[in-house]
Amino acid sequence: MSEQLTAPRFAAALEGLAHRVVAHPDGAAIEVEQAALHDVLRALRDRAGFAMCTFVTAIDHYPREPRFQLHHQLLSLEHRDRVRVQCTLSGASAPTCSDLWPGANWMERECFDMFGIHFTGHPDLRRLLMPEGYEHHPLRKEFPHHGIEPDKLYRDWDRKRREGWTETP
Repeated sequence: MSEQLTAPRFAAALEGLAHRVVAHPDGAAIEVEQAALHDVLRALRDRAGFAMCTFVTAIDHYPREPRFQLHHQLLSLEHRDRVRVQCTLSGASAPTCSDLWPGANWMERECFDMFGIHFTGHPDLRRLLMPEGYEHHPLRKEFPHHGIEPDKLYRDWDRKRREGWTETP
């Protein structure tokens, strides 16, 4: 167990909230149930001084179920430490944390775009890196390694754009 998580501020911040301390090679890690995720993140922000969310990402464990594990990394500048909060998702949905850290908005959009995880309560959940209408989530394990046809979206867009046009010599 990380010594960081035995500090009184962690114990006080997470008192009454379901969590479990887990070993993690990068330091402190807390594992929580999906239902408690938002409450734990809020407690760490408000009671333990984690003023920044430095990343939100996921791991796809396909074909294992539950499939996705969501990771939030929080930073306390005041205490000069980090903590990772990890949560196994039942399904591909999780509560947003962009209401706690507005900068997480873009990280959740990237996670949505790459993994297809929906963040409930997110103010603007849409594609960030891939074009709208793209049928795939490139960081999912079933994404074809040989690639996809790159021009399919362009040809569809161009065909719709040209509807009603007449050919001129």
